[in-house]
Amino acid sequence: MDTVDDDADLDRQLAGLATSLLGRLDELAEAMAEWIQKEVTAYVDSALVPYADLREDCRAQLNSILPALCGPEAADISYARQSGRRRAELGVPLAKVMDSYRVGGRFIWEALVAEAQSTNTLSSEALVRAASRIWLILDDFTDAMADAYRDAVADRIVAQEHERSALVAALLEGRITENETLWEAAEILRISHRGPFVVVAAEVPEVGRQAFPEMEARLRSAGLASAWRLLADLQVGIVVLPEGVRLDRLVAVLTKHAEHRVGVSPRFSTLDGTREALRFARFALLGAVAGSLVTLFDRSPLAVAVASTPEVMTRIVSSTLGPLDAAADREVLLDTLGAWRDSGGSTDRAAKQLFVHPNTVRQRLRRIAELTGCTMTAPRDVARLCLALEATRQQPH
Repeated sequence: MDTVDDDADLDRQLAGLATSLLGRLDELAEAMAEWIQKEVTAYVDSALVPYADLREDCRAQLNSILPALCGPEAADISYARQSGRRRAELGVPLAKVMDSYRVGGRFIWEALVAEAQSTNTLSSEALVRAASRIWLILDDFTDAMADAYRDAVADRIVAQEHERSALVAALLEGRITENETLWEAAEILRISHRGPFVVVAAEVPEVGRQAFPEMEARLRSAGLASAWRLLADLQVGIVVLPEGVRLDRLVAVLTKHAEHRVGVSPRFSTLDGTREALRFARFALLGAVAGSLVTLFDRSPLAVAVASTPEVMTRIVSSTLGPLDAAADREVLLDTLGAWRDSGGSTDRAAKQLFVHPNTVRQRLRRIAELTGCTMTAPRDVARLCLALEATRQQPH
């Protein structure tokens, strides 16, 4: 029972002291603001934290914290949450805000001790109790501010990413064409308004999953600015390729992280060409070259041409390579034609690739010529065979 009485007496001493301090609220708020202005370098700024706002913050903190010393009720931390969000929205660094709360907490404690000494109303036991309670209150107050600050930053990032994603979509769909609006879009996307640019179209592993997580940051580390959007079947990026920067730098990063097919458009000079570039990037993706996940439109014209006109290619395959369908060694003949094509028309190099004698390659090429009616030395016939072969290779098995 004595312990309960002692605790009650200590609480009465604290309540009396806190009440006395609350009676000097405006005076203490001014002094607290001056402390913070002096000790937290560059915190007070006319554009971010004007002195009048800081003084109001101090008054609100004192008015929230001191009453909690008067009784068992928890401190009102609603102001701390409001303050945290407001500081985040204004762009004040969290470290500076935390420093101001730390200095403010020390001021409140020293004001409490000074008041106790001047009035001789607080015993040493009550001071120990006051120290424990006030720092717990300050921890809650500061945590509430920091949590609200981080929540506001997260909300802002999400809103910015939604805005950026919507702008990328508008560019990809060709809905932004005026020069002034294109400049504004580039500013928000944090990319140059001047090209050249390329569009990257990456096949997603499944709906809603990115093909290239964190690709914007990875490209930034390689010196390339970009902006991305996730579509139902693709993840699409607009990448800035400044003059003097080789496309190979982009290809290296894409190749390192690609797990599915990726198409890269030709370069284009202004953002109003984004929609057309996306179409080319899609064709490049569909015309993926065997052995490589990343296909460049400009470096794979044959594959891209096949991918861009599938209905026409079906007819070309039928009319050109249809006679091979009845041959028992059809696949062997097509593999030989492919090796000969990839070897630049060299029989010897094709033979090495296929691990056969050059005469075997010549015999197979003669059979292809006999069955298809194409001459292996006529440029038109060779082009027709190569086009049909590429279309065959792109057909699903």
